[in-house]
Amino acid sequence: MGRGAGGRTEEEERRSCREDPAPGDSLYSKEGLGVTALSTLYGGMLLSSMFLPPLLIQKLGCKWTIVLSMCCYVAFSLGNFHASWYTLVPTSILLGLGAAPLWSAQGTYLTVTGNRHAEGTGQAGKDVVNQYFGIFFLIFQSSGVWGNLISSLVFGQKPTQGTIPEQQLLSCGARDCLMATAPANSTNRPSQELIYTLLGIYTGSGVLAVLLTAVFLEPVKDAQQKSEGEKKAPPFWSTLLSTFKLFRDKRLRLLVLLPLYSGFEQAFLAGDYTRSYTTCALGIQFVGYVMICFAAVNALCSVLYGKLSKFTGRTALFALGAVTHLSCIIALLLWKPHPSQLPLFFVFSGLWGMADAVWQTQNNALFGVLFEKNKEAAFATYRLWEALGFVVAFGYSTFLCVSVKLYILLAVLSLAMAAYGTVEYLEARKAARPLAPGQPRLREAEETQTKM
Repeated sequence: MGRGAGGRTEEEERRSCREDPAPGDSLYSKEGLGVTALSTLYGGMLLSSMFLPPLLIQKLGCKWTIVLSMCCYVAFSLGNFHASWYTLVPTSILLGLGAAPLWSAQGTYLTVTGNRHAEGTGQAGKDVVNQYFGIFFLIFQSSGVWGNLISSLVFGQKPTQGTIPEQQLLSCGARDCLMATAPANSTNRPSQELIYTLLGIYTGSGVLAVLLTAVFLEPVKDAQQKSEGEKKAPPFWSTLLSTFKLFRDKRLRLLVLLPLYSGFEQAFLAGDYTRSYTTCALGIQFVGYVMICFAAVNALCSVLYGKLSKFTGRTALFALGAVTHLSCIIALLLWKPHPSQLPLFFVFSGLWGMADAVWQTQNNALFGVLFEKNKEAAFATYRLWEALGFVVAFGYSTFLCVSVKLYILLAVLSLAMAAYGTVEYLEARKAARPLAPGQPRLREAEETQTKM
């Protein structure tokens, strides 16, 4: 499920088409095909997030929405076998349209099954949902390990580059103002045979994932959907616009900064850290291994946080993620990367993965718990703002210095944490507010909705 369907993430899809990790510099760079494909992918995802997820989940259910959306990922892999404007752009749009329903259905599925398990065992729903998201992201993030390992082994069959010149090292890291990709640090295009080998592995994995999901994933429908199904089904336009209707909730308007930051920080690691730090100072052959470190730490921390949240509460984990990324951002502003500091490249990617695991597990669990009655629309909104974060970050990546990008990350992180703290404060006040005379049912309804 998710970006890890078939053992491959969206970023791996992009990196498999690149000559180096810089956004837009791809194997299909002729006449801007690579950049256009990336733009249409996220454009399709933004459009899809606004309308499709609630509609598809209501009509098809979570299971078949997941299966249908995963087929869009397989189609994109197939489009890369004969990359042209007529294959790559349409399949990029298709991938973007399928991404939002896939993630919304996955989040809804985990929330429903988590609450169902909690009811059967007498546990708190929010604790079990947290554990379910932790287990899911353990498996999902591990796809980054296997995907990057496969690409590193396949493309590692060609000769690697020589020593990085000292003059180039002066422009690495936060000092990089789009000058880090020097001729000495470029690589030749991999042979078509190696590209076909990699695409064949990824496509085969995707097809296998679709078949396994279609055969073995159990369909689910929560109690609320069953009771509503017995009544009159909501109008088509009401379902279609449910994502926008949810913005009436003040909590959602505050929380959208969390997925926005998630998009920013993932885009920075995938596009800027790999380019301006790893590739610039070590060479492109280290990018896959640095990303393996990120994915491995992310996967382990995901399942750990899912279990810890029961004892620490989500606020402590959000604080851990914020402090970790804040420390990394400041350190990256000051650090002057050099090949002699090889362990540091892995330390930073590991710490980044440690914090990213907080955003992936706790953000999803938070949206599922706070907006339980509108799960589909809530997760669609989450993907909408995360995709927007990717679009904006990749958009300014080509003309801003790395130091400026780090300051932007710092500002967005600070605003997101302030907004999140406000929501927690509002929830705490609501939980502590005494029941007004004659309004016990309203109070009970609020507690049922938030599951706090």
